[in-house]
Amino acid sequence: MIRFDRVGVVYEGHGAPVLREVDLHVPEGELCLVVGRTGVGKSTLLGAVNGLVPHFTGGTLRGRVTVDGRDTAHHPPRELADVVGVVGQDPLAGFVTDTVEEELAYAMEQLAVPPEVMRKRVEETLDLLGLADLRHRALHELSGGQQQRVAIGSVLTAHPRVLVLDEPTSALDPTAAEEVLAAITRLVHDLGVTVLLAEHRLERVVQYADRVAYLPGDGTVVHGPPAEVFRHTAIAPPVVELGRLAGWRPLPLSVRDARRAAAPLRESLAARPAPAPRRGGAEGDTVLSAERIVVRYGPVTAVREVGLELRAGQVTALMGRNGSGKSSLLWALQGSGPRQGGSVRVVREDGRPPKDPKRVTAAEARRLVGLVPQTPTDLLYLESVAQELAQSDLESGRGPGGEAGPTARRILDRLAPGIPDDTHPRDLSEGQKLALVLAIQLAAAPRVVLLDEPTRGLDYHAKEALTGIVAALAAEGRTVVVSTHDVEFVASAADRVVVMAEGEIVADGRTDEVIVASPTFAPQVAKILAPLPYLTVHQVTVALESAGAAR
Repeated sequence: MIRFDRVGVVYEGHGAPVLREVDLHVPEGELCLVVGRTGVGKSTLLGAVNGLVPHFTGGTLRGRVTVDGRDTAHHPPRELADVVGVVGQDPLAGFVTDTVEEELAYAMEQLAVPPEVMRKRVEETLDLLGLADLRHRALHELSGGQQQRVAIGSVLTAHPRVLVLDEPTSALDPTAAEEVLAAITRLVHDLGVTVLLAEHRLERVVQYADRVAYLPGDGTVVHGPPAEVFRHTAIAPPVVELGRLAGWRPLPLSVRDARRAAAPLRESLAARPAPAPRRGGAEGDTVLSAERIVVRYGPVTAVREVGLELRAGQVTALMGRNGSGKSSLLWALQGSGPRQGGSVRVVREDGRPPKDPKRVTAAEARRLVGLVPQTPTDLLYLESVAQELAQSDLESGRGPGGEAGPTARRILDRLAPGIPDDTHPRDLSEGQKLALVLAIQLAAAPRVVLLDEPTRGLDYHAKEALTGIVAALAAEGRTVVVSTHDVEFVASAADRVVVMAEGEIVADGRTDEVIVASPTFAPQVAKILAPLPYLTVHQVTVALESAGAAR
């Protein structure tokens, strides 16, 4: 169905090809998972399937890409629209109508699908993706995860033979992600749809893949059965990392398979001291106090009289399903978002009385509370990466290479190394854009740092770097709040977990207590090794190494 024959892609101004000598064949009715670090060319590979590369992006395409027998070099995207459906990384950028129902119908209108068929498909898709209650809602009013589901649904209604999905679950909570992936799997198994899917949160999708295409970063693509490819990849989900560590063969790709192989490992770990729980962060003084916060959007109450205290040196994960009010709460704490009730007080470092970020100047508010939004491009407005970084250093009072702290460039290089200074921010991948905005905001080192879905678009290595930066901020006495659906990141980075539902806090406690108690939020290692108190592969590694050293 999809065939790459000796394909290479070179963009103007880039010396090295993004893709080179790629040979890849994806048969009809297979799900091919595309993996690799941020910026290695996954989006270029996906874009070549429907002709966006090079018809829209520019650059030079060598070799031949065919989809259902059509050569993409001679068929622009509009001539492949009946065969290939594409969902990009930023769903909001692809919307062309105002409401959910209109967006689901739009692609079918362009393909001249009869009205009675359109109505039936819209209803089927609303039920398939759990969107029925949102059918008349305006798209801009939806949460990021809800927008993601609408974007996928707008493609599914056209019944394409090939689906190209770029990070389809990145903005979804674990339950919603499972629903979407289950729907995609049904399309593959029952209807013979061919799916090419790129995803950084491999723990969610690897068990569904028939084939893996791994981009190591040199322009080539290594592909084959998942268990074979992941044996040697530089990135892998926790279940695979644990399988490598334990030497399991065949390599497990699901929690179920890993639990079957894990009995000897559990027995070995049970005989050793349990890992110490993460510190609770309670040793620091209160930095931010929020009381009875209320946020409304018309008749909809997004946050219902929420109270929250954040302490110095504490990393708090804010979790909950899509639309539970997490982003609204963050914006209310930061001061820029709507707040119809309640108060926020942030303690200042110079000993002056606490201030509400909503009641001070923008410059002072940035030093009190920094926020990285879900859509990082909202904060990018200059012409190059170097200009963005220099402006951040200027506003933060940090000269290039000075002793006041890490500059934005140093932080960026830790998160996503190798981004050239002269690159336009809009030309970066979604993960690189996020890394740039993180660097810009963290350079100011505010007392409170709020991160809204910061791991979206980041690979495992970048998330490890982000964990280190978050830990360093906490060590400086700052408090960090991370709104996220990424349970694996929470397991490694957070001291405390706060769970929201319908605008209210329903759980608040130590990380190992809250996430293990919920099957939805439990990380893979916790599920595999339960009832042992392990959350990450790193904890298991340390336990095994300490046992070896003791012997």
